[in-house]
Amino acid sequence: MRSFLKSPFTTLMRRDPSRRKQAGYSLLEVLIVLTIIALIAALVGPRLMAQLDRSKVTAARVQMRTLSASLETMRIDLGRYPTAQEGLNLLVQPPAAGDVARWQGPYLDAQIPSDPWGGAYLYEAPRADFQRPIIRTYGADGAEGGSGLAEDLSSGDGP
Repeated sequence: MRSFLKSPFTTLMRRDPSRRKQAGYSLLEVLIVLTIIALIAALVGPRLMAQLDRSKVTAARVQMRTLSASLETMRIDLGRYPTAQEGLNLLVQPPAAGDVARWQGPYLDAQIPSDPWGGAYLYEAPRADFQRPIIRTYGADGAEGGSGLAEDLSSGDGP
C-alpha cells in the first residue's frame, strides 16, 4: 500500500538517478565560462583596437595616394595643378573659368573622401612649377602636430 501513495515523479527519479544530475548547468559552471570569456576579451580586445587604429593610418595613406594620382591625371588634362583656392574640389567640379574646355573630370568616382577620422584632407598647392602639391591630414587628434597614431600624415610620407 505504501508504493500506491508515492508520486509518479519520485518513482521515476528512483529508477534513473543519473537523470537528476544531467538536468542543466550549475551556476558555478556558467560563472567559469563567463570568466574565461572575459579573460579572452581582456587579452584580445586591446590588440584588436590597436590594429584598428593602425588600419586607419593605412587607409589614410591609401586615400592620399588615390587623391595624388587623380591630381596627376587632372594635371595632364589641364596642364596645371589646382590653385590653393580651387583645392581638391577641382577633382570633382570644373573650374569656374579658363580651363573648362580642357577639364575632363570628374577625376574621382564619388565626392572627395573624408579621412578615416572624419576630418577633411588638406591641400597645399605647389609653390613652384616643378613641385607637386601636398595632401595632408591631421590624424587621429585632428590637430596639427602629434605623435604615434595622432601624427600628421602627408602625401609624401613613408610607406
